[in-house]
Amino acid sequence: MRKTLLAFAVALTFTTVSSSFAEAATVVPPGNRNAEQPGVPGASARRTKASNTSYERKYQKVIELLSSDKALIGKIKATAGRYGIDPIHMIGAIVGEHTYNVDAYDRLQSYYVKAASYAGNSFRFGYKDESIAQFLSHSQFGKCQSKKDSYALWSCREDVWDDSFRGKKVDGVSYPDNRFSAVFFQPFYAGQTFGLGQINPLTALMLTDMVSRTSGYERLDENDAAAVYTAIMDPDRSLAFMAASIRKSIDDYKSIADMDISRNPGVTSTLYNVGGSQNRAAALAQKNLQRAGGDIILPEENYYGWLVNDRIKDLQGLL
Repeated sequence: MRKTLLAFAVALTFTTVSSSFAEAATVVPPGNRNAEQPGVPGASARRTKASNTSYERKYQKVIELLSSDKALIGKIKATAGRYGIDPIHMIGAIVGEHTYNVDAYDRLQSYYVKAASYAGNSFRFGYKDESIAQFLSHSQFGKCQSKKDSYALWSCREDVWDDSFRGKKVDGVSYPDNRFSAVFFQPFYAGQTFGLGQINPLTALMLTDMVSRTSGYERLDENDAAAVYTAIMDPDRSLAFMAASIRKSIDDYKSIADMDISRNPGVTSTLYNVGGSQNRAAALAQKNLQRAGGDIILPEENYYGWLVNDRIKDLQGLL
């Protein structure tokens, strides 16, 4: 029911915003809305402590690696151009991921080596003995078959998971109360992401149609887990998925919330970090529609996006 109401709210908000705003979208200006950095989640702090390092050391390391890899910067610029975004958004996402979530390798291009090591592995997406193909054969997913775009298809499947399977016992199987991506799309351990942009496998499957149309890469198939991991580990293809994710967030905020976030890399980096741009844009639009002429509420950056905006001169210097 919650998901149904949310989907209705998204549709209603989109219709209301589209009919109510004839002028250009509200431009979200550069810079942070918060004077101080929002709190960093405990999980990030624990990972950093376990690695016997600090956020500042990790930040400096990824900055140094990017500044010494002109070929990679060239690829970032080229990829950003294909997706119609400023490359600073991609730089922000890479720096944010490698400051708070993972350590950068000694050479960022060594992701190629890691990609090759996964390409030959035999593994699958699934939960216990149930493969993703078997799971999606449940009748509850029937309503998703009409979805033609990969993003709409996998969003529908994610909603069905939340409504009908998450934390429930279905046909004798008890499913965890956890995210769809963590339960079915992490063959090594829950919460794992890979590659230069730390792409989640489910995110890659959602964006595969956009990436195929824009970059010409072969569409991904959930039944070929090795190919999915190869795609998100290979820097060239990983960059395409990063750009597609950022492009999707910008488009969602423009069409749903009437907000132009393309000039604020801290906001796009925040959305890259937390995901769910459609629902977040709809929630923001609803808040603004209810304010009846009051000051417009602008999207805010989280701890990750705050760093990007705070160090924007460093990041721009890389380009």
